[in-house]
Amino acid sequence: MPQPAVIAPAVIAVAGAAKAFGAVRALDGVDFAIRSGECVGLVGHNGAGKSTLVNVLNGGLTPDRGEIVAAGEARATYDVAVARGVGIRCVFQELSLCPNLTVAENVRVLREGSGGFGWRNRAAATVRESLDRIFPGHGISGHAGLGGLSIAQRQMVEIAIAFLDVGAPPRLVILDEPTSSLDARRGRELIAHVRRFCAGGGAVVFISHILSEVLEISDRVVVMKDGRVAADRPTAGLDARGLVSAMGSVARERAARRAQPARSGTPLLTHGSLAAWPGEIVGLAGLAGHGQSEALAALYLAASSGWRTGRDPRAAFVAGDRQVDGVFPLWSILWNTTTTVLPDMTRSGGFVDRAAEAAFGAEWRERLAIRAPGMDVPIVSLSGGNQQKALFARALGSRAPVVLMDDPMRGVDIGTKQDVYARIRTEADGGRTFLWYSTETDEVCLCDRVYVFREGKVAATLGGDEVTEENIIAASFGGGHA
Repeated sequence: MPQPAVIAPAVIAVAGAAKAFGAVRALDGVDFAIRSGECVGLVGHNGAGKSTLVNVLNGGLTPDRGEIVAAGEARATYDVAVARGVGIRCVFQELSLCPNLTVAENVRVLREGSGGFGWRNRAAATVRESLDRIFPGHGISGHAGLGGLSIAQRQMVEIAIAFLDVGAPPRLVILDEPTSSLDARRGRELIAHVRRFCAGGGAVVFISHILSEVLEISDRVVVMKDGRVAADRPTAGLDARGLVSAMGSVARERAARRAQPARSGTPLLTHGSLAAWPGEIVGLAGLAGHGQSEALAALYLAASSGWRTGRDPRAAFVAGDRQVDGVFPLWSILWNTTTTVLPDMTRSGGFVDRAAEAAFGAEWRERLAIRAPGMDVPIVSLSGGNQQKALFARALGSRAPVVLMDDPMRGVDIGTKQDVYARIRTEADGGRTFLWYSTETDEVCLCDRVYVFREGKVAATLGGDEVTEENIIAASFGGGHA
């Protein structure tokens, strides 16, 4: 007689979880559970409640109502210490390690009882072993200062530490947009490690706006919308269109290639062998950390003669590492969006026209669907994707003829991405120039021309029909292009 299938126990389950922030109901009666050996994809638009649910699961937030069962026990008190004690780890979309410490010192902060003589070398060796397992050939020293690493390297370190035994072995690792700063190779290495971890009995919650990754890695997909679970389905039989539909958006076909604009005269911007003419969308590609961000920063500084905005700015900048180069965390959403246009709103005597400023904020809030109770609330109260929308508003709302974008779509939902793509094309058709670095090959393939970087230099230039994923990957690894 066949034996009944053994159902793995839930690592954590929440029932009827509700959480409000003032008038905003971030969670509205959410039921969620994940079992050992399972990878669950968690998707939804920015502001759907994903980050709030993650913070309930990791003990960072206490729900206003609802029950939490962790490691088979109902928890009257559930906080970060309890979550860590039962083996729950989290890699946040906004990276949370201490940039003023070394990699090894960050391990020490999280790992109780790991002191004693020689602890730095032991911690460095431990995190190096984890990095070697997940990201072979990473080139990161355990004694390196975290603040001196690129955002991709910091993300790799945070992922590696999450899979370490820091007081209790990891049973559930929550990965919130873990590949947002990683190139295609590092993303595939992480996916392979998640599979091994789950095959060994671990559990993973995988949050990403790259739906192909979610479908590839997950056993089950949970869709959130307006603070509720809108769908909970096995991955088998699902496709990207079905997921987008479940999130409440209309799935759109991939846009046709834009006709390349004619080039004449002197380019607007140059940097070594890189050049951009009016009306072009120029992509920067290649493996992460090979000089793309540095090239954008050099171009911006050359165009602006500093980071201040004048009445006639030559360039605007959209940062992907918004916590370092993007948002002003002590300011409101409105003030974060209007910094590039204040000279146009300043009356005689140096006073800002507050009515014009409010109108600008309201217009861009509607254009980019920034989910917020008002533009006067602090920008840090927004989800990461909505913070990024404010940075787009700051750049696109300016009169700068050139917009430089450093992997700007990190944590932005698919609907907003499509809207921004359309606006970029419209603005480029009107003569505006875009230089766009992205770790997502699909985004790079939307560009008119692409410079592929390798070891800090342009290794290949692709244009028109040459801009394909195969050619970009070949050039990234030194094989020329097909």
